[in-house]
Amino acid sequence: MSYQSSVAQDSLAAAQLEMAGNPSLALRRPFDPVAHDLEASFRLTRFADLKGRSCKVPQDVLSKLVESLQQDYSQQDDQFMHVAIPRIGIGLDCSVTPLRHGGLCLVQTTDFFYPLVDDPYMMGKIACANVLSDLYAMGVTECDNMLMLLGVSTKMTEKERDVVIPLIMRGFKDSALEAGTSVTGGQTVINPWCTIGGVATTICQPNEYIVPDNAVMGDVLVLTKPLGTQVAVNAHQWLDQPERWNRIKLVVSEEDVRKAYHRAMDSMSRLNRIAARLMHKYNAHGSTDVTGFGLLGHAQNLASHQKNEVSFVIHNLPVIAKMAAVAKACGNMFQLLQGHAPETSGGLLICLPREQAAAYCKDIEKQEGYQAWIIGIVEKGNRTARIIDKPRVIEVPAKD
Repeated sequence: MSYQSSVAQDSLAAAQLEMAGNPSLALRRPFDPVAHDLEASFRLTRFADLKGRSCKVPQDVLSKLVESLQQDYSQQDDQFMHVAIPRIGIGLDCSVTPLRHGGLCLVQTTDFFYPLVDDPYMMGKIACANVLSDLYAMGVTECDNMLMLLGVSTKMTEKERDVVIPLIMRGFKDSALEAGTSVTGGQTVINPWCTIGGVATTICQPNEYIVPDNAVMGDVLVLTKPLGTQVAVNAHQWLDQPERWNRIKLVVSEEDVRKAYHRAMDSMSRLNRIAARLMHKYNAHGSTDVTGFGLLGHAQNLASHQKNEVSFVIHNLPVIAKMAAVAKACGNMFQLLQGHAPETSGGLLICLPREQAAAYCKDIEKQEGYQAWIIGIVEKGNRTARIIDKPRVIEVPAKD
């Protein structure tokens, strides 16, 4: 039997066990290592030493590192039928490259990271949603193709590998199918740490994406997912670590942490596709997705690319229930209320006309069953972003 067909059979067997014979994802049972003949103590998150912001090159350092790429990058717009087609690259969520073929653009993005949840199937879904999110941040709703990038940890036993990797791949594939696209290739390597990510590519016309540089004074800022995912996944891991758990147990119960963890997984695996589609309907002036540099880091990056002299001011912080208290109990570790806590596969931060924002939030809740929030304003300024000294924290309950 070929390696590929063997892996395919392993993947099918693992997935069937995971779904408990029921194809409905809504009824899928949580990952149980023992059910797969693994040790009860197996934790996927132990196959990497970093996650969240600690696995990101700091924003200011990254800006300097990519300067050499920026020098080769033409700022001149291409023309088609006398209409300028912007060339977008370094520093934004996607690269947008005008093609030789009239009026079409290549839109691409890539991302990968380390395990941050212990359920391999959900980890695959989150990784795929995270890659696609960069397309959605540009208002692109259709993805033509995906590639998967996978690093299999050298620390995994063969049994662990044969159980976990097919589940990660299945989760990634299912998320791609949910997005209306497919995975047609990629690269798999052996690596000291487990990694998962991919590439998303689409060909589109200029009216299918929204250049994120048109915010105007008087716009409002809308966020489509709650903050606190990194706090939630850390708190969940600390349930196994008494010295860490003792730091937060006075402000949160084990049940609170488990609910927050499942809310975080649910949020991170949810596509931003509907949010992107509604950006067109409600005349969004630009957007970014909130990921590893935190809310403020991504808000600052978006503000710096605006054509008009504007700044963003954030007043409200929607946070997964109890996670603000956990972050506070940890001192300066997360900097959640300062906007620096990393998120994974977070929501879109969107600049919307003031008169359209409430309708946008109402529409997305109607279609998705999840809230979006008006969190700030766009005012005259020098292309910066800030969070006010005492922002209002909105506690976002776990979904039942």
